Amino acid sequence: MAAERFSVSVRRCLGSCCSMATLRSRLPVLTWLPAYSLTWLKMDVLAGLTVGLTVIPQSLAYAEVAGLPVQYGLYSSFMGGFVYCLFGTSKDITLGPTAIVSLLCFLYVRGDPVYAVVLTLLCGILQLAMALLRLGFLLDFISYPVIKGFTCAAAVTIGFGQVKNILGVKDVPQQFFLQVYYTFQKLPEARVGDVLLGVSCLLFLVMMTTMKSSLGSIEDNPSPVVKVSRGLVWTLATIRNALVVIAAACVAYSAEVLGHDFFTVTGRTAAGLPPFSAPPLSETTTNGTRISFSEIAQDLGSGLAVIPLMGVLESIAIAKAFGSKNNYRINANQELFAIGLTNILGSFVSAYPVTGSFGRTAVNSQTGVCTPAGGIVTGVLVILSLTFLMPLFSFIPKASLAAVIICAVAPMIEFSVPPRIWRVRKLDLLPFSVTFLLSFWEVQYGIVGGVVVSGFMLLYLTARPELKVTDHGVLVMELGSGLHFPAVEHFTDVLRAHAIHVSPPRCVVLDCQHVSSIDYTAVNELRDVLKQFKLHGVALVFSGLKCSVLEVLSAAELPGFRHTDSVEAGLQILSANWHYD
Repeated sequence: MAAERFSVSVRRCLGSCCSMATLRSRLPVLTWLPAYSLTWLKMDVLAGLTVGLTVIPQSLAYAEVAGLPVQYGLYSSFMGGFVYCLFGTSKDITLGPTAIVSLLCFLYVRGDPVYAVVLTLLCGILQLAMALLRLGFLLDFISYPVIKGFTCAAAVTIGFGQVKNILGVKDVPQQFFLQVYYTFQKLPEARVGDVLLGVSCLLFLVMMTTMKSSLGSIEDNPSPVVKVSRGLVWTLATIRNALVVIAAACVAYSAEVLGHDFFTVTGRTAAGLPPFSAPPLSETTTNGTRISFSEIAQDLGSGLAVIPLMGVLESIAIAKAFGSKNNYRINANQELFAIGLTNILGSFVSAYPVTGSFGRTAVNSQTGVCTPAGGIVTGVLVILSLTFLMPLFSFIPKASLAAVIICAVAPMIEFSVPPRIWRVRKLDLLPFSVTFLLSFWEVQYGIVGGVVVSGFMLLYLTARPELKVTDHGVLVMELGSGLHFPAVEHFTDVLRAHAIHVSPPRCVVLDCQHVSSIDYTAVNELRDVLKQFKLHGVALVFSGLKCSVLEVLSAAELPGFRHTDSVEAGLQILSANWHYD
């Protein structure tokens, strides 16, 4: 009989694991592929091409931020489209290099491609493990003020870090405060060609961005000429990064042909696709020293926690935002799985860590993408550029890439956030400020500092729950939250001060309607309180206990424990049956 029951339970378990619903949740492509249509194909191809023309120049620029050769930006830009198409739950999001992750990578890999690839592998393994263990809830402990403080500081750091490329100066330290000092110190060394080109690119990008943002203000039913004009402006503004980079590369190439050295260019790049091979787990330096995998992992240090967590946080936040905007829901753990698998497979093609990009996701959504299949088109476009265009990328001026980066990160500096936080809850400015300021010292310190401050604030609220005391002849004390060991001493002190340490002592109805949980320390302290109430000749009645809390208190067999369904019932009991001497 037992064997039969075991066999039935095994069959049920296997049935649930192998059901179509489970398969669709693990492989989301099965939910939209059967309904795929020619209309969807047209929109996905258009969106994929548009995003591709955005991702190529941005990836080259972000590789500069990461301190890696520019081709590594493209190596990191195509795997996400193929993997996410199968495993992602958002139709809009695009995975690839981003400004924030590139900055974090620079801090830990210090321009070493081997370190970058190992970091990608380890990030992917950690993210995949988090997905399989369903640990996505850990990201909830990073609050909105911490995220905003970090992104604003990172945008300032990244943007100012590109000023040296606009000026064409070299040997500027990467530490932010030293960078500011030496950038201004080296102003007399600025190259006129780089400055003119960089400023021109910035002006063009700002102009196109402004024109695109003003399109929505035109009348609802425009004429055909206006429609065509709006479409042309929107197209040019969407691919503005590609236009700037192509134009700048043509100018630099022309100067090179004429024998002039006006601009600082990216220089020689590796041609062709990266080989698909296992990521290197060790490195031999130029002087013959071998660095083992364990030494690389040790050198990466806190980056093995900071980069995967921030990457996942950035991507899931973007996916949720666009899911809400376009009326669909995403699965956070499935997103974790897709990002983790992308990074693991990306390490086989020499990629550095990737995540969701807000800018490219916005372009994808605005272009009308219908499914994640648009990422395949983007991936193919990146592969084609790696195959045929890499020799031309060596003529791209660094000043033009710097302009692309500055314009990409500028919207991340949200001046409206601090006043908005101040209006809503002033205390939340503390983690924002700590994160923002410490991030200029070291980015990881800013994140850790903000999380620690937020944690202390949360612990304080746990240790000091709201206690509301009202007098109805009998005291009524309302608990604002759960009763756990950090709050017990404060709670009992207030209870004694209002009920026992007064003359005459007062009876109390304890309103527990908001108490959803209680621990052993609190129960043990309540035992002592009930004894003290009895010694002073007064009563403590509990009201509104939830079933789970009542079960715990009943199991503790507290002396003199009495409870009612409501405060009114408790007041009636004490008013009718309890009299002072």
